[in-house]
Parts: sequence; structure tokens; C-alpha cells
Amino acid sequence: MQEHEIYEQLKGIYSTILKREITGLNATTTAADIEGWDSLTHMILMDSIEKHFGVKFKLMEIMKFNNVGDMVACVQKKLAK
Repeated sequence: MQEHEIYEQLKGIYSTILKREITGLNATTTAADIEGWDSLTHMILMDSIEKHFGVKFKLMEIMKFNNVGDMVACVQKKLAK
């Protein structure tokens, strides 16, 4: 799956979970950039992303995500297997 396809699908997931339209999602986006993205919402997002893409993140992988780009790279890597 192409990176831009993952970002497009993530916009929908983030918009659903955060209950508002998310448009500016990119590789450098962090929780600090999006209102309502807190630690609880983060875990809900990770669970929803895992289910949507059919992947499973390890706890250490999640802890190493510094931004959305890190998470997208991890999803891409898992989908390529």
C-alpha cells in the first residue's frame, strides 16, 4: 500500500475517533498538533488503526512513534510482510 493511501485512510480514522474533520495529517504531525489527541485517545487510535489495517503494534513500537510518519512507516513495513 502506498504511503499517501495510508494517510488518506488515517484521516478518516482520526476524524471518526476525534469526532471532527482532520485534514492536516502528515509525517510530522504529533498529538500536540491536534486538539483532543490525548493519551487515552492515542490508545483508541492505535487499536482502531491496528484493526483497520489488520496489523498488530508491539508496545515498544508504539512507544517509539514520535509522530504520524513513524507510525505510517511501521504500518507500511507490516503490510509489506
